Amino acid sequence: MKKLSARRRHPLAALVVLLFALAVTGGLYAAFAPADKAQADTTAQSLAIKEGKQLYTTGCASCHGTGGQGTTDGPQLVGVGAAAVDFQVGTGRMPMQQPGAQAPKKPVVYTQAEIDQLAAYIASLGPGPAVPAKEAYNPEGADIANGGELFRTNCAQCHNFTGKGGALTEGKYAPKLEGVSPKHIYEAMLTGPQAMPVFPDTTMPEQEKRDIIAYLDAVNSDDSPNPGGLDLGGFGPVSEGLFAWTFGLGAMIAVAIWVAARTAKARKS
Repeated sequence: MKKLSARRRHPLAALVVLLFALAVTGGLYAAFAPADKAQADTTAQSLAIKEGKQLYTTGCASCHGTGGQGTTDGPQLVGVGAAAVDFQVGTGRMPMQQPGAQAPKKPVVYTQAEIDQLAAYIASLGPGPAVPAKEAYNPEGADIANGGELFRTNCAQCHNFTGKGGALTEGKYAPKLEGVSPKHIYEAMLTGPQAMPVFPDTTMPEQEKRDIIAYLDAVNSDDSPNPGGLDLGGFGPVSEGLFAWTFGLGAMIAVAIWVAARTAKARKS
């Protein structure tokens, strides 16, 4: 007993007791708190999937099938991921008003909360690209020059070098990118909607996507400088050449007619 009492009065006894208490408290928190949080997250995700399935059954299943397997009226959705749903529904392209070569952008039907629920349900059908975090598509601090080079190499053939859009084959078209949110531009590159190719992070890393978004934001900004004067809507050298040919040639013909008329009048007099 005397030995035990002596140990209790040891100068380090209070420190040992404090460390032991902290260890027990930390262990209890690690054992119970994360489990509660994980359970809450799982419950919320399950509820979102359930609500999303109801929305899907009402507004999407008639074309895409009851389980997203696809039909003759709509493609399969298993494996497209939440990002594809967020883009298609978030831009109003889905649900389509009528079948066609391409789904046009139109007013959004669902709220963002409903879009998130639809995305959660579709994501539960099979693995696919997730909705990107804000940091992934934020253009602040990105390399605009590199983005311009990447865009002209990979995108300008269809979208025009300033994102004004253009016609494709069989009634399809590349939409204009002016006014499109950075989030939806990123999702389009990630999922490849309609006639657009897919640019996964393995092919085009996140930083390069941000550079492209920064370039489009710069060229379509109202403050973007235009040292060349009138840009004819930014449609490029073809439209500018047509303008010069039509009006330039017309002016030359008008001058030639005027000279011929003056010459004929001078001869008569």
